[in-house]
Amino acid sequence: MPLRLVFMGTPEFAVPTLAAIVGHGHDVAAVYTREPQPAGRGMDLRASPVEREARRFGIAVLTPKTLRSREAQDAFRAHGADAAVVVAYGLILPKAILDAPRLGCFNLHASALPRWRGAAPINRAIMAGDGETGAVVMRMEEGLDTGPMAMAERVAIGPDMTAGELHDLLARLGAALMVRALAALERDALQLTPQPEEGVTYAAKIDKSETRIDWTRSWKAVHDHCRGLSPFPGAWFELPGPGAPSRIKVLRTTRGEGGGTPGTVIDDKLTIACGDGAVRILELQRAGRQPMGTEEFLRGTSLAVGTQFR
Repeated sequence: MPLRLVFMGTPEFAVPTLAAIVGHGHDVAAVYTREPQPAGRGMDLRASPVEREARRFGIAVLTPKTLRSREAQDAFRAHGADAAVVVAYGLILPKAILDAPRLGCFNLHASALPRWRGAAPINRAIMAGDGETGAVVMRMEEGLDTGPMAMAERVAIGPDMTAGELHDLLARLGAALMVRALAALERDALQLTPQPEEGVTYAAKIDKSETRIDWTRSWKAVHDHCRGLSPFPGAWFELPGPGAPSRIKVLRTTRGEGGGTPGTVIDDKLTIACGDGAVRILELQRAGRQPMGTEEFLRGTSLAVGTQFR
C-alpha cells in the first residue's frame, strides 16, 4: 500500500524529491512550505519552488509561520499521515510534530553525516576542500541533524565543481534515495543506524561577511572559496575604477600559473596572484549583469598586468 505522507520543503533542492514521491504513487496529503517572499525588482510576493510544484500536482499547500502553536499541531495531526518527508523546509519541527506521523519524520540531508550538520552543508563541504560528500535519509529527532540514518550514498566532489553543480547532483541523488527509503518503510524493512559519534562538524549558514575574497590565502583556499559560493551568494572582489570601485562576483576559477603580490593581475588571461600560487578566473559577474566568461569580460574591461584587486 502506498504511504500517506506530508511533504515539508521550500527551495529548488526539495522539488525533485516531491516530484519523485508523487511519481511513485504515494498519497501526499499536504505540502508544507515557507510563505511567499518578496522577490524581483518590484518585490512582488513569490511562492517557493516547492509551492509551485505542489500546485502543479494539485496538492493542498500550507504556509504556517510556526509549528509550535496548538492550532498548527492539531492541523498537522489531522492529515493522518503515515510519515512526513522533510527536505530543506526552513522551520524547526517541535516534538509534537515529530511524534505525530505513526512511522516518523524523515529528512533528506545533503552531506555525509555526521560531517556538516546544519544549514549550508553543500557550500561548506566545497569551501573546506572536501573530496567527497553525500546524501542521507535519516529519521528526525529533536537534535540538529542527529537522527539515525536510514540510507546514505556518497559522491565525489570534482576539483573544480561548484556548489550549484553539487546542489543539482545531490538533489537528484537524494530524491532517488528517499524513494528507496519509503519503499523499505512500506515493507517494514527500513533499518536505522545511529550516526557515528566522531567526525561531527557544523555547516553554519553563510554570512555576507565571509563572501569577500581574501587574496592572501593560498590559491587552493581561494579557489575552494569561490566555487563553494557559486552561484549564490557569490564570492567577490572590488575592481578599482575612475569612480567608485565595482563589485565583481567570481563564479568559476581554476589553478593559474605564476605568483606575485596577492590580489595582483599577473597576465592577460585574468590570472590573480594569491598568498601561495595563483587562480585564473573563468567566469564572473558584474552587479546587475548576467554571468560572463573571462574573454567576454576582458573585451569590455581593460585590465593591465599589475592591476591590484581589493
